[in-house]
Amino acid sequence: MNRVTRVLRLLNCDATYGRTLLALCALLLLLTLTGDAGRALLRYDRAALASGELWRLVTAHLIHLDLHHALLNCLGTALMWILFARDYPPRQWLIVVLGSIAAIDAGLALWDSTLRWYVGSSGVLHGVMAAGTLAHLRRRERDGWLLAAFLAGKLLWEQGVGSLPLSGSDPVVVDAHLFGAAGGLAAAAFLGRARKPL
Repeated sequence: MNRVTRVLRLLNCDATYGRTLLALCALLLLLTLTGDAGRALLRYDRAALASGELWRLVTAHLIHLDLHHALLNCLGTALMWILFARDYPPRQWLIVVLGSIAAIDAGLALWDSTLRWYVGSSGVLHGVMAAGTLAHLRRRERDGWLLAAFLAGKLLWEQGVGSLPLSGSDPVVVDAHLFGAAGGLAAAAFLGRARKPL
């Protein structure tokens, strides 16, 4: 077994899915390199959405404040991949991601009316974690309860106290984490058990 194969197995994927993970991280980083102009064009922007720029409902979750923010979300993506990639087949993961995006967008529009703009993938990552945690709980894996306790504790802390101390100096829209987790959990509950995970 060569070194690349060992690394891919460690990352819970084979060559095909390993390329998918790398491509996703590359996309997040490349979009961030578009700078302020890219952020202005792609972010969730309440006024721009009201004028019909609906692409922002998706692209806001791909663009980041800066390279540091994008790298943290790439690390989060890799961690979610390692923990949960094989819990659902690709089409079901797409439904989970889209459910998380829809919940974040609806939540920000309806319940966070003071927020003018938003960027980042962390809300979607919380949706992925919620869906993966539900898959582990359904299989009665011991780590499912630990993951559920961590996710619930994190969300409760953020709603009561604010962002975690290790979140850095940039403002964190903690409501996006809550809405994303709710959307991912709802999508996974709708999907039921995966018949043919990866």
